[in-house]
Amino acid sequence: MAIELQCSGHVATIRLSRPEKLNALSLAMYEDLGKAFMAVRDDDDVRAVVLTGAGERAFCVGADLTESIPALASDRFDISAWDPAHLKGLKFYKPIVCAVRGLCIGGGFEIMLATDIRIASTDAVFQLPEPTHGFVPAGGTLVRLVRQIGYAHAMEILLSGRRFKADEMAAKGVINQVVAPDQVEPLAQEIAAQIAALSPTAIQTIKEAVLTLQDLPLDEAFAEEARLGHRTFTSDDAKRGLQAFAERSANTGGRQR
Repeated sequence: MAIELQCSGHVATIRLSRPEKLNALSLAMYEDLGKAFMAVRDDDDVRAVVLTGAGERAFCVGADLTESIPALASDRFDISAWDPAHLKGLKFYKPIVCAVRGLCIGGGFEIMLATDIRIASTDAVFQLPEPTHGFVPAGGTLVRLVRQIGYAHAMEILLSGRRFKADEMAAKGVINQVVAPDQVEPLAQEIAAQIAALSPTAIQTIKEAVLTLQDLPLDEAFAEEARLGHRTFTSDDAKRGLQAFAERSANTGGRQR
């Protein structure tokens, strides 16, 4: 399988596994990636996800130029068919940690932008080359990038078509940390495990709020925030957490540690 899905505890790992082609995405891989995202979305045992690529040379260089791109260019294929792979319209509120080694280009860059926390290797390279080929990064990037980072930084990445190093992407706020290549996936797994140990109700509500409230008028956003907050305050997770806090407080005479 070119899209591998493995679960360990409450963490699922989705791996783009076509290293001989730098993890370029075929039509079948796009379909299978979407299915993998939906599978972990619907699995109550999964609380966090690590997304990465096989091999050392690339996270993903985007759509396969011998198959996927020609299918789009021939006007016999609608890019919206790839929406699940781009995490569009899935109501996917479980956190995703992306581990990037080597090349992260085109569609690979776009899929990375659908994740929440991004760890990259010192030798990682990022690029949106679409304008140099006469088309645009329409896998969510035209919407996501300018909402995630500053306008001027986003436009430089979108319009220049040039390659950027990992430290440049960190400075622009595209990625979170830059580490040695052999530390990328271990750190991503560690972060995912730490998140998975927290309340899934709280974590998923936080992500839902961040993704759905930003475009509402202020008063509507505050009202929806209150509704989502109330949902967590009355959840079983909150009841267990408050009970545990009360027991710790009783055992320490009210002193917090």
